[in-house]
Amino acid sequence: MAKIGINIATGSLQKEEMIVGIDLGTTNSLVAIIHPEEKQPVALKEHNSSSLVPSIIHFDENGNVTVGEEAKQYLITEPQNTIFSAKRLMGKSYNDIKNNSSFFTYKIIDDDTESLVKVQVGKKFYSPVELSSFILKELKQRAEHILKTPINKAVITVPAYFNDAQRQATRDAGKLAGLDVLRIINEPTAASLAYGIGLHKDDHKTIAVYDLGGGTFDISILRIANGIFEVLSTNGDTYLGGDDFDNAIIKFWLQKLSIPEDELENNKAFAQAIRLKAEEAKKYLSFNETFSDNLNGHHVEISKEEFEELIRIYIDKTITACKNALKDAKLTADDINVIVMVGGSTRVPIVKKTISDFFGKEVNISMNPDEVVALGAALQADILAGNNKEFLLLDITPLSLGIETRGGLMDVLISRNSKIPTKASRQYTTQVNGQSGIKVSVYQGERDLVKDNRKLAEFNLTNIPAMPAGLPKVEISFLINADGILIVNAKELRSGVEQSIEVQPQYGLTDQQVEKMLLESITHAKDDIAARALLEARTEGEQLLETTEKFIQKNSKELMPDELVATAQAMQALQLALTMEDKDLIHSKIEELNNISRPYAERIMDQAVSKAMKGKAIS
Repeated sequence: MAKIGINIATGSLQKEEMIVGIDLGTTNSLVAIIHPEEKQPVALKEHNSSSLVPSIIHFDENGNVTVGEEAKQYLITEPQNTIFSAKRLMGKSYNDIKNNSSFFTYKIIDDDTESLVKVQVGKKFYSPVELSSFILKELKQRAEHILKTPINKAVITVPAYFNDAQRQATRDAGKLAGLDVLRIINEPTAASLAYGIGLHKDDHKTIAVYDLGGGTFDISILRIANGIFEVLSTNGDTYLGGDDFDNAIIKFWLQKLSIPEDELENNKAFAQAIRLKAEEAKKYLSFNETFSDNLNGHHVEISKEEFEELIRIYIDKTITACKNALKDAKLTADDINVIVMVGGSTRVPIVKKTISDFFGKEVNISMNPDEVVALGAALQADILAGNNKEFLLLDITPLSLGIETRGGLMDVLISRNSKIPTKASRQYTTQVNGQSGIKVSVYQGERDLVKDNRKLAEFNLTNIPAMPAGLPKVEISFLINADGILIVNAKELRSGVEQSIEVQPQYGLTDQQVEKMLLESITHAKDDIAARALLEARTEGEQLLETTEKFIQKNSKELMPDELVATAQAMQALQLALTMEDKDLIHSKIEELNNISRPYAERIMDQAVSKAMKGKAIS
């Protein structure tokens, strides 16, 4: 085992600094603080405006960015330049979202790989991290404008089911927006705090948090005791929410108007117009029996009864998730003390009634379901600031810990401010055929390139059996024990080869050094993200050139002369782009090569399948 001592700083914060709570949502986002005089959480808003900032980003032809209500107006007029539901893309590959790609009216790059998705607007390519950072930057500026004070520190919420990649992506987005993200907390934990549950040491409750937002649904079962929140189970659907209610109305109207569904693909402006009208109808039916209006010269209407029948299938899915969550927690509906409702879609009356009936008790709806998560995040921020003495703050890791990956990038396994003890593991693979060893270099710090971080240790995992590149599965595990000692372990899972190494404990960093490293990570965030994006684009381009070359060598006889020429030219163009400092150019050349090779790759695959099936009886 590699043992590395790390200094556990207290992470004490300056009292005069204001820490905000941020709910970065699929549909809307908002900021909340603890009111200085009233000591109660409050969502920030200007005068009579809404606290909600639509999670929508618009790019004009010069690349200028607008976020929120101002961007919303472009959903219909410039759908290809207007990004919504970016949260659904966080930490996702194209393969994760391809079945739902028609939902997005902007261009998501289909490179048919496991690499993270990219969104193309004009000639520029954006990652979900960059897109989310635009929303967070808008929230930061909005808070600074209202509070007339600089905002540099935040607690940001994520769904309980978010995996490590999605949490890290959220942290990176915060950093890019100029925020020091003190803690990423689960949305159900935040919602519980907002309802005052768990704020007192003598609270012992089992609660269900039913969160139905615009694009996602999750149910979390929490046990709260002595100020500690334990997620017993979580279940849900990352593609279920108010958007589906809107889509049900859209399909209903298209059917009534005899308009084919592919019209939504062909006419993006109409797709957005009918989407917004459906959303209007949904909200109206929470308080009325019938909705009736005009849409581009068509008369559209729907009754509350029809709407409830259309969405019953989705509500039933949430009930199934509730049953599964209870089963995983080894509880019954009777064991739940409190049901907290979160997310704008819980305003739909049939949703409230169905959930109340299922759990056999009234649901908690006394707070604004759109604001409840942000309010809880503000309470968590107040706890981190040391203003709430009811809570015992556990020791935390002062800086992120990770390993070096291809291109000199820092891959974070344990994020800064993680409570200890804690553990994390991730799987890696080899890049060369027959590779028999992997070098594991462990770093501490917040920068995207390892050269800017502090090296803690390095060891080699050797004697990996010779296998094709990509086949070995090497699991790297980090464990920080209660004494703040980092234990690193590397194991090749197919063969069981494991590496142990003893590393002398390092001298800890002073608080001033930690502060300096943190400050540098925020100051250089834009450059760091750009450098990472360029390195990732180059890596992707190199891998595509390798796989294309191998494919052509193997199948050259099946290709037409003009296909070979076009491929060679596209490969040459990509090779040239890799030598330049322009990640957008690399991505566009990757896409061009993909567009040329995809048709013949599919043709050859089809031929191979039909050849294999020939002469076989299908029972």
